Formats: sequence, C-alpha cells, structure tokens
Amino acid sequence: MAAAWVEKLKSAQKTCLIQDGRRKIHFSFPDGMELSEEFDLKTGELAVRKWRKRGTLGGQGKWEMEIGDESPLRNVEVEGMMESSTNPVLVRKDTKTQFQWRIRNLPYPVNNYSVTVDDEKRQLVIRTENKKYYKRFDVPDLDRMQLELRQDQISIAHANNTLIVSYQKPREVLDMEKQLQDEFKKMKATQDGDIDCKPS
Repeated sequence: MAAAWVEKLKSAQKTCLIQDGRRKIHFSFPDGMELSEEFDLKTGELAVRKWRKRGTLGGQGKWEMEIGDESPLRNVEVEGMMESSTNPVLVRKDTKTQFQWRIRNLPYPVNNYSVTVDDEKRQLVIRTENKKYYKRFDVPDLDRMQLELRQDQISIAHANNTLIVSYQKPREVLDMEKQLQDEFKKMKATQDGDIDCKPS
C-alpha cells in the first residue's frame, strides 16, 4: 500500500513555493481533494499537513489540520464563542523518526496517563487514572498504508503541563518519506510565487 500512496502523490497535480524557511507543496487530486504540506528547509521535517475536500455543493470546503498547529486568532464576533484557554489541546507535531502528539493543559504527573491501542477501531486511546481526561484518535499515515498499530511502539513523557505521546514510525513509513523527500527536492520552486512543480 505504500507504493500506491506514493504513486497517488506523484501523479497529483502539484505546485510549490519556498517561503518563510519552508517548502510548501500543494497537491490537487482528480476527485477534488486537496493536500497542503509544509517542510522545514533546514531539518526536512514535515511541519504542516492539511486536507480540503470539495464542498457538498461543489464549492471549496474548509481545511482540516492533520499535522501542525492551527493557531490563527479566532474572531469572537464571527464565531460567537471561544473555547477556554485552559482546555486540553491536542496538536500533532512529528519528528523524523516518530509520530508525535502534544496535549497541552494537562497538569497531572506522567504516571497518571495510559496510552493503549484499540485494534478494532484502529485508534490510540489516552486515559487518566483520575478520570480527568479521555481521548481517542487515528494515525492516518498507518491507515493509508494499511499498517497495524503496535502497543510496543508507544512512549509517553510529560513536561510543562504537556503530555507528549510518541509512536515510532515503522520502516515502511520511513522508506516512503525518504522516497517522497527525494522527489520533492527535484521540484523547481521560486521564492516569490507558485509555479508548476516539475522535476528539474
């Protein structure tokens, strides 16, 4: 399935832009789905991945974040209400070798948390002994490649009121990411605008 996913990305219509220290790549698929990824130019790490589906009436839908912190200031007049700034907030920020999720505003010590695999629903589940927090979430990368979740690949840490859940990337994912990085580096891009991304 890794090969199928790589081919889907390769065959998509692509544009790229280098801006703010990042290589920004936009993918358009025949079904109307769009994918936007941003890579740090120095480290090569993926900083942002977001998806947009075609709207129900044919227009453009909203971008949905998969990786990165969607942190624009919300307009209270437009949205009416805002979440409390003390609520737990889950953000995915990967490293080169791990999928990583950070849940801010969780003050409890690390031994209060457990992270387990739900094989049936293909999700990771966070629980606390004091029953103050519960969260389940997917790992879309593994779903796309039809790879199993493994309990022994999970580790957790806690610092500065933030729980950090890490999942070691399988070899198949690391190989695929390297292959895609090599492709992306061949793309032509300018500093001041989008152009078609074709191998140089």
